[in-house]
Amino acid sequence: MSLRIHHLNCGTMCPYGRRLMAGEGGIFETSEMCCHCLLIETAQGLVLVDSGLGTDDVRTPARLGGPFRAVVRPQLRMEETALAQVQRLGFKREDVRHIVLTHLDLDHAGGIADFPDAKVHVFNAEIEAAMAPSLREKMRYVQAQWAHGPHWVGHRTEGERWFGFDAVRAIANVEPEVLLVPLTGHTRGHCGVAVRDAGRWMLHCGDAYFYRGEVETPARCPIGLMAFQSIMQINGPQRLHNQRRLRELNTAHGGEVALFCAHDPLELSRQRAAA
Repeated sequence: MSLRIHHLNCGTMCPYGRRLMAGEGGIFETSEMCCHCLLIETAQGLVLVDSGLGTDDVRTPARLGGPFRAVVRPQLRMEETALAQVQRLGFKREDVRHIVLTHLDLDHAGGIADFPDAKVHVFNAEIEAAMAPSLREKMRYVQAQWAHGPHWVGHRTEGERWFGFDAVRAIANVEPEVLLVPLTGHTRGHCGVAVRDAGRWMLHCGDAYFYRGEVETPARCPIGLMAFQSIMQINGPQRLHNQRRLRELNTAHGGEVALFCAHDPLELSRQRAAA
C-alpha cells in the first residue's frame, strides 16, 4: 500500500480564448490548463506518473518550439517542475525510481531528464513513434528531452483484463499496483495509468480526453478543445472509441474508479481535495 499519493501540477499553460477552451468567459480572455502528474510514495521508492515540463524546458524555452509556446503559452515556472516539487516534499531526485508515462508529448515527458537514474515506462509503440516520428508527428516530440539516454522500459499492450480494458502491470513487486491501460488515438502508443489506492482505483487518462464533460453522459466539451484534440490526434476513430469506453467505465464503475485527464485544472483540484 502506498504511503501517500500526491497530485502535482507540473506545468501551467494559459492559451487565449477562454470561451473556446473552458466554455465560459470571454473570447479574448486567457484560459488555464495544467499538467496533472502523480507522485506515488512506495516502500521501494517514488513513482512519478507523467513528468510535465522539466528544468531544461524552463531554462531553454526555445527547444519547445515557437508554435507550442505561441498557442499553449506555457508559464515555465521552475517551482512547478516535478524535480522542484519532489525536493520541496523532502525527497531527493534519486528517490524517484520509476517514471510511468501516458505518452511522450513534450508537455508530458519534459521532466524525465531531471531523474536520470529512473526507469521510464512507456508502450513500445510510443517509443517507436518518438524515435522515428512521421512528418506529422515531429512537432509533438522533442528529442532533446531524452538526449540524456533514459533507461527505457518498453511494454507491449497485451495483458490482463481490468474493468473491460486490457491492462499491463507497469512495475513488478511495487505496491500500490500501477497498470498501463491502452488508450490509443491521441498518439500511437498513448495509454492511461491506473493506480490502486486504499481499495479504490484512479485512472490517469493522459490526453485521452481534455475536459471533464467528455467522460460524462451526455458528453460535452468546449469547441476549442474539440478542435485542438482533432488537430493533435493520430487516429481519430480510435480516440473517439476510447472516449466512449471511458464514458461507459465512468457510468458503470464511477464509484470504484476515479477518472481524470492531464490538463483539466478542476479535476486536479477535485483530486487534491479527495486526497
